[in-house]
Amino acid sequence: MKVTDYFSASKGKTLISFEILPPLKGGSIKDIFNLLDPLMEFKPPFIDVTYHREEFVYNKHQSGYYEKTAIRKRPGTVGICAAIMNKYGVEAVPHLICGGFTREDTENALIDLDFLGIKNVLALRGDAMTFEEKFTPTPGGHKYALELVRHMAEMNAGKYLDPNIENGNKTDFCIGIAGYPEKHFEAPNMDFDLHYTEEKIKAGAAYIVTQMYFDNKKYFDYVASCRGLGIKAPIVPGIKPLTRRYQLASIPRKFFVNMPDDLVKEVNKSQTDEAMLEIGIEWSVAQCKELIKEGVPCIHFYTMGDVHTITRILKAIQ
Repeated sequence: MKVTDYFSASKGKTLISFEILPPLKGGSIKDIFNLLDPLMEFKPPFIDVTYHREEFVYNKHQSGYYEKTAIRKRPGTVGICAAIMNKYGVEAVPHLICGGFTREDTENALIDLDFLGIKNVLALRGDAMTFEEKFTPTPGGHKYALELVRHMAEMNAGKYLDPNIENGNKTDFCIGIAGYPEKHFEAPNMDFDLHYTEEKIKAGAAYIVTQMYFDNKKYFDYVASCRGLGIKAPIVPGIKPLTRRYQLASIPRKFFVNMPDDLVKEVNKSQTDEAMLEIGIEWSVAQCKELIKEGVPCIHFYTMGDVHTITRILKAIQ
């Protein structure tokens, strides 16, 4: 079932969904099940699974020579999606990124997903590698998420890279994209960012999941701006609870979002880690209650492996 079908069938009720990380290489699928088992009582219709591209390390040999070696610290996105669907009977949404894929690689990955019965995909450009100053596409790969969306839409129409393929199988992917209530950090302004969101919707994207944010006004203003451009796609707010004091600086630095003054003041008053955690939970609960009151289609939690905190928030908003 498509993510958008769940939104339509909910009849105005706000759904709950989760995003999880694959375990580090050497981990087990049990790590994922241990994370999801306590969350299944909240009946998520779909679960996102992130994808992490290859990184490079330089291993020094005795001779002093450095060898560049590609590694993937969190492999397994597709396998995890299949395991989730098999165990829990809920839809899994793999993230597909531009970095690390040629166009042929992308097409083959989508064919594998189609064969597995995975019909929902979140299309992302992905981040630059740690040693890069800016994102560099893989030679022969897509440079932007817009190109990735167009590729998926072409496959939905039965068009493949090989021009000799006639009457190709028409895939049926429901394509999600990312949205940025405080704009993508590389966009010069919000209008520029919204223009490309509009282009991705026109190209075939069906819904939007936002980057984490901590001020609901940012989300509501973003939705209003999208609607003003004629974007009718469901826009799902992404929520990440603040749980550690250092996140007050690390989250804005990594995700390019602002922390509201009231939240910063409350955090600075806290004296212990426990007090800090309570502030983060209370803030997220207040965010969620307001979002539910306004009738958002779904609240998407970035779990970051923290089941206990997410569970407390969900129980508080029931």
